[in-house]
Amino acid sequence: MEPAKSHGSEDTNDRVNILLVDDQPAKLLSYEAILGDLDANLIKASSGTEALEHLLKQDIAVVLADVSMPGIDGFQLADMIREHPRFQKTAILFISAIHLSDIDRIKGYQRGAVDYLSVPIVPEVLRAKVGVFAELHRSRRALEALNRNLEQRVSDRTEELRERADLLDLASEAIMVRDMNGVVLFWNSGAEALYGWTREEVIGQDLHTILSTRFPIPVSDIESSLLKTGRWEGNLVQFTRDGREVTVACRKALRNERAGAPGVILEISRDMTDRLRAEDALRNAEKLAAMGRVAGIIAHEINNPLEAILNIFHLLRGHVALNEEAADYTRLAEQELLRVVHIVKHTLSFYRESQQPVAVSITEVLDNILELQSRTLHLQGISIERRFLTDATIQGFPGELRQVFMNLIVNATHAMPDGGRLRITVRRRVDPKTHLRGMAVSVCDTGTGIKREHIRQLFEPFFSTKSAKGTGLGLWVSKGIVQKYDGAIECRSISYQDGNATCFRVVFPRHISMRQIHSDAAYSAQES
Repeated sequence: MEPAKSHGSEDTNDRVNILLVDDQPAKLLSYEAILGDLDANLIKASSGTEALEHLLKQDIAVVLADVSMPGIDGFQLADMIREHPRFQKTAILFISAIHLSDIDRIKGYQRGAVDYLSVPIVPEVLRAKVGVFAELHRSRRALEALNRNLEQRVSDRTEELRERADLLDLASEAIMVRDMNGVVLFWNSGAEALYGWTREEVIGQDLHTILSTRFPIPVSDIESSLLKTGRWEGNLVQFTRDGREVTVACRKALRNERAGAPGVILEISRDMTDRLRAEDALRNAEKLAAMGRVAGIIAHEINNPLEAILNIFHLLRGHVALNEEAADYTRLAEQELLRVVHIVKHTLSFYRESQQPVAVSITEVLDNILELQSRTLHLQGISIERRFLTDATIQGFPGELRQVFMNLIVNATHAMPDGGRLRITVRRRVDPKTHLRGMAVSVCDTGTGIKREHIRQLFEPFFSTKSAKGTGLGLWVSKGIVQKYDGAIECRSISYQDGNATCFRVVFPRHISMRQIHSDAAYSAQES
């Protein structure tokens, strides 16, 4: 089947390919119409086999595939795509006309899916999701081209510097020469700056013993490649003199000396640590941007009918046909609807994330979450005790921090189905080792408790104490977010004669600015 024509710019150098896979021609035409405004080449395939043929011939940015197809279904197609090294980063979106269980969804994610869409398709959502992944692929392709260009320039420069030792010493990259046994023969100033050892300290020593190098593949395979092709390149994890871990892009070249003389190996290493962190930040920013676009569509779709219903209630309040009882019911219904509007606004604010860290008040975040959960807490007979001993502000991302504390508070309410007490404490903390001023937030409940053998597994992915109700990802994700702030999260659970007590504590050691609330008087409130 020929690629479908797409609308937009005629310049195809920057356009990406989007593969549409479905056994029903009508659905393919509808996807083509929805995605026609994207600056991309739309390619249609009516089966998994045909899709694989297109994948082998062209560079595909996004695969939009139906889960249920005769022959090769969507899951099998995803398996085949991920088995090919070239398609490890290809985005796969599944479309399903039937309801998928959580097990089916997890199976899809394990096989390479990045998202799911359910029928009926919302055109704006489909266009937004596919557009984000297409733009991410375009950016990655541009970055790879830039990297190839930079690598070529480094390679050309290296060939010149290898013949002149005095010029090698002027290079900013770490350049080393070693013999076939690993003994260092040359160590330039770039290596001194990167690793911290002077030339005199390392000459005559084993290179990778000093650097505690961790190789991505067996060392024997690297040496074999050097002997066969004369070159090898890849990322290495090494350690500097002060114990700092660095990731370097290393290029190795074997230089054979004159007949009878042993060869030497030239190694050029460039510190990639900051760049890899920047790429991780870019990927996170792209994910947040995608979530923001989808949230905007949802907000528009929800707010329009809510506004219409509010207007109807406004008209009903003054209607002459309403008796006193009906008017009371109308007021109650309007109040509940206003609560829905309030909850929608708070929920959507979780996903309106900025791309730069901002000052976030932890006590304000906790108050907002408790307000959202107030009805659930009241119905379950859970009393709340706020012990906000400091007003802590942290430089970060509001959505991430809300996600962490929302997960802890919701878990605590689930642990108290028959009522109990929820105590939330915010206090100053000084790290006993570094003496850095920080903050500790504790979320404690008097629920069912956690078994001692489960404590160590709480933060592992897919582990849950809620049987089939939990995904087992909440605490794992929360731990990752807290660690990004150089913090830590821990749990303690004890049993006593009258019940149980479980406490999760989140510690942020820095990035904190605080002021004591009401001078020495702490803000503490208890609600029933």
